Amino acid sequence: MSALWRLSAEETAAQVRAGALKARDVAEAALSRLEAVNPQINAVVQRTDEEALAAAEAVDEAVKAGRDPGPLAGVPVTIKENVDQTGLPTTNGLRMQAGLIAQGDNPVVANLRRAGAVIVGRTNTPAFSLRWFTRNSLRGWTKNPWNPALTPGGSSGGAASATAAGIGAIGHGTDIAGSVRYPAYACGLHGIRPTQGRVAAFNGSSPDRHIGAQLMAVSGPKARSVADLRLAMEAMIAPDVRDPWHVPLPLAMGDFPRRAALSVNPEGLATTPQVEAALRDAAARLRDAGWDVAEAEAPPLREPARLQLRLWLAEMRRAGPIVEKEGDPDALHTFAEMERICPEPSLFDVMDALQARLSFLRQWQTFLADRPLLILPVSAEPPFPDQLDQTDFARCYEAMLPQCGLPLMGVPAASVFTGFCDMEAGRAPIGAQLVAPRFREDILLAAMAEIEARGEKPGIAEP
Repeated sequence: MSALWRLSAEETAAQVRAGALKARDVAEAALSRLEAVNPQINAVVQRTDEEALAAAEAVDEAVKAGRDPGPLAGVPVTIKENVDQTGLPTTNGLRMQAGLIAQGDNPVVANLRRAGAVIVGRTNTPAFSLRWFTRNSLRGWTKNPWNPALTPGGSSGGAASATAAGIGAIGHGTDIAGSVRYPAYACGLHGIRPTQGRVAAFNGSSPDRHIGAQLMAVSGPKARSVADLRLAMEAMIAPDVRDPWHVPLPLAMGDFPRRAALSVNPEGLATTPQVEAALRDAAARLRDAGWDVAEAEAPPLREPARLQLRLWLAEMRRAGPIVEKEGDPDALHTFAEMERICPEPSLFDVMDALQARLSFLRQWQTFLADRPLLILPVSAEPPFPDQLDQTDFARCYEAMLPQCGLPLMGVPAASVFTGFCDMEAGRAPIGAQLVAPRFREDILLAAMAEIEARGEKPGIAEP
């Protein structure tokens, strides 16, 4: 039983559905792994042992009775602490929300449950889910299980750290400026930021978010294999009437031309040699799989990144002095740096940003119509030294241009693991970012599978 936590989601679900494995045994193995490694990485900040074992037993009962236990039958998963899970606090890394108890499940949680997944715990996020690093005054500091000198990413750093260390096969995250893609990159995983409207969202514990977050914030999965990402996406995209933005489409959306573009230095980005090597490696693997890959300049990212920040910060400013009230030192510093980049907008500035969004989306759709896959950096650099934004925010913000620019358009993007590289801080995971047209996550998954099949695959870290 002790090795069951190593199984992929695909392997677990197949064996549980066939009656070859008990979901209860898989859950116990996952909880044992959590017990063994979480003290070193602080990725899971609230355990849900009783709930997990009860859910696993329900799966076993369904199998025994001949009922369909779901496509994720018995698969251990984690949930980020910024979405509602019944009976537990939706902290978003905040002391002021430590008592904000959810009365119902966020749609993504409900959909994972319906698919037969077993939730083993809730994962850490920086205060306000604001950073590409994961530390807060409520839950503490999450570490990268491959190399504690590096960031685990953020804001879904807890999810990525847990999944990389074998605590669950799938980690749920959210992404408004890289918070799924970057932690996957930093922790040696695959991760997908879905199209806006692809995965239903709703937190009943809080008021609805303003227009910027409605257009840009999404939930998505991280996993150690592309097959597991596909299973997670199939479960997450189930409809939920509570989200008026949700678009009920199948994951498979038909054939597409195997043509890709490669942009190593979008808008003059100073991409490091390690990152460029990873991008060219991903492109070479796709060519080997029969794709036509040509170098091209990506559509605009800098102005979309600035407008994305304008819309996002408008929401935080509207909420009043909440950053000061929380008093988290990291968040105070980060928010002050972001305000320097983006002064407070007028109503007309916000209207102009929303108008410009349409033009930029049109440019991206036109570009991706010819070559429906774009390869570009996740970041200009390998994973940052941990907490670098507290001493050099400008460096971090510039490197993360490909993370910040894309959410404005709502297009789907993925971080695909390609291997490891050597840095001054030690060995680090590395990878590439892929972008596809809206609602074509199936193109991302197809390309990721070809890249994964032709190189080093994500492993399990031993922190």
